[in-house]
Amino acid sequence: MQAWNAIDFSSSLVHSDSFSSGSFRRSRMSIEKLPDKVILHIFSYLSHLEICRMATVCRRWRTIAYNTQLWKNVSLRPEVSGLHVGSLESLLQLISVRFGPSLRYIELPIELITHTVLHELSSKCPNLTHMLLDFSTAMQLHDFSEMQAFPAKLRYMCICLSEVIFMEGFMRKIYNFINGLEVLHLIGTYEKCEEEEEEIYEVINVHKLKSATPNLRVINLYGINFIDDSHIDAFSSNCIQLECLAVNYCNKVVGSTLKALLARSKQLKCLLMNGTSLKSEYVMQAEWDKCSVQELDISGTDLSTECLIDVLTRIPTLRFLSAGQINGFNDSVLKAWMEGGNPKSLIALDLDSSDNISDEALARFITRYGAQLQACVLSGMTHITDQLWMSIMPILTNIRIIVMGTTERLGGNIHVDQLMDTIGSHCTKLERLELRWDPENLRFSDKSQKAIDLLRVKCLKLRCLVLNDGRYYETVKANFERADRTTVVRTTTSCRVSAYHVLSNYNDLVFN
Repeated sequence: MQAWNAIDFSSSLVHSDSFSSGSFRRSRMSIEKLPDKVILHIFSYLSHLEICRMATVCRRWRTIAYNTQLWKNVSLRPEVSGLHVGSLESLLQLISVRFGPSLRYIELPIELITHTVLHELSSKCPNLTHMLLDFSTAMQLHDFSEMQAFPAKLRYMCICLSEVIFMEGFMRKIYNFINGLEVLHLIGTYEKCEEEEEEIYEVINVHKLKSATPNLRVINLYGINFIDDSHIDAFSSNCIQLECLAVNYCNKVVGSTLKALLARSKQLKCLLMNGTSLKSEYVMQAEWDKCSVQELDISGTDLSTECLIDVLTRIPTLRFLSAGQINGFNDSVLKAWMEGGNPKSLIALDLDSSDNISDEALARFITRYGAQLQACVLSGMTHITDQLWMSIMPILTNIRIIVMGTTERLGGNIHVDQLMDTIGSHCTKLERLELRWDPENLRFSDKSQKAIDLLRVKCLKLRCLVLNDGRYYETVKANFERADRTTVVRTTTSCRVSAYHVLSNYNDLVFN
């Protein structure tokens, strides 16, 4: 409090009509004189962990910190928010006193997911529409046999699955309450799985779940080792309003039900299948020319060149394509796609680690379609250097997202000053930029500050600039910090840039 009380606005002069001589009097103020609503607004920019610290300053700040308006979106997972509720009794009191009707979103860890807590949320938080239930670390579930109530206005639900805990007992109790769901996330344990699994458990019954959720618009099944084509078929048979389906890293998906999915889901615009086991013959059987798909992710699959040409030349209005890490994606695919004229609506292209595409073919493609692109990811390829980027950058006038470079050590050097200068001169709409090149390959001079200044001043919308740790990272970070833009420059160890930001359902797809 002493630091706050020391704030002095005495330098501001206030005119006093009572002095005919025109003299001025000085006015002293401190944060204690600010109205409660102003302090409340200031607190709204803080995290809940910081708000809890502010509550220890004085009784007045404690009252403001516990205002329900500050607790609309709450995460009680310590690893995410830093907040830890020690007991169920404390949580029940918080729900009643601090959360109440203002609560819109809540994240609960396994130890706080009990029938008592869920009953209290349903009765005391009538406006709760978004919920995340984290069962990922569960070794056993609480007893839900007495559960008779559950939040009934949910529009968004995210369930982090356990590897071994069967959840049908819990799910059976909530089926009658979740028919209004529009967005469903089922998050698996992809990152925890070992290469050889002894046995795979179907820990949640998708076939029953789909019957209870007929109004789903967005379904995200991420990294679930038991999800296969039959589960996709089940959802498509019941969810007629489906707009977006994501099955990223569900490696049992081979595409055998794609034809039925596209035939049933007439509103399906976004289909994300990164890291699946798609088979070319199944993909080619689907009627892509009659579908509504505009956003497609097939990265990390083994689709053949023939299949890629067949699909890309048949989809009429593709806006987003992510097709990185595919050996079959080569110059002939780009050539056939261009000749068919199908990229006319393309705004995002991700060809990460597509080593079989030449820089000449990419230059031709971007020369023709670059002016309409909002996201361009050409990373992970050693033959794509700053020379190509320097030549295409003047064309990318509407670009918002750029990812370039590779973590592999290059034989030549990247002259990053010229690159930054070109980006700053031509890409003024840029929001996110990532340079993945090894710091040892970056060459910059003592005058590099001028190029960084140009990028910072011209690209005013830039909110994320990702670089590998090294001397150049420190130089760029210091430059932005001197301009009070402290959150822009980040390292690849904690941040990666993706073209997903331009997806029409991006906000619905964000989880965790």
